[in-house]
Amino acid sequence: MTSVVTTEKKKLAQPPLELHYLGDRVLRQPAKRISKVDDKIASLIEEMLQTMYSSDGIGLAAPQVGVNKQLIVIDCEPNKPEDTSLVLINPKIIKFGDRLCKAEEGCLSIPGVYLEVTRPEEIIVSYKNERGKPCKLKTTGLLSRVIQHEMDHLNGVMFVDRVENNLALTAELQKKGFDLGAVKPV
Repeated sequence: MTSVVTTEKKKLAQPPLELHYLGDRVLRQPAKRISKVDDKIASLIEEMLQTMYSSDGIGLAAPQVGVNKQLIVIDCEPNKPEDTSLVLINPKIIKFGDRLCKAEEGCLSIPGVYLEVTRPEEIIVSYKNERGKPCKLKTTGLLSRVIQHEMDHLNGVMFVDRVENNLALTAELQKKGFDLGAVKPV
């Protein structure tokens, strides 16, 4: 992955963007396609990365910071300065693998809640990078899961909507003070 974004991987006392949380309507709206990759988008990418690193995240979708655009930033190795971040503009999964995999997920928009979600283990995703260049990526494991999780945000879906264990879901959300009524099962 090559990136023109050179955000330093560090926590800021005051991240540039404000996270929105489960129950906020902005998280349930389908994001709009980005027609032009310009300086405004580059600035948004930079601010999203700074906000993600400051919040100890490995992925962030624009709707989570109140921006209704199809933009995702990911860094599965935030503690490795030599690894670059991945920027996906207008991502679209063009193929899902056959094997399903269950793993624990969390979300910056639902802090402190970690639950198991079943997703395809492998995907092929097409997207534009931060330069506006069309790209295609075949991926498995954690990166595949993070891309699927963040792409759900672009469609107004949150990981808790995919949790099958209702007992665990109810217990975790109540423990952290979130409204179970904000979950919209898919």
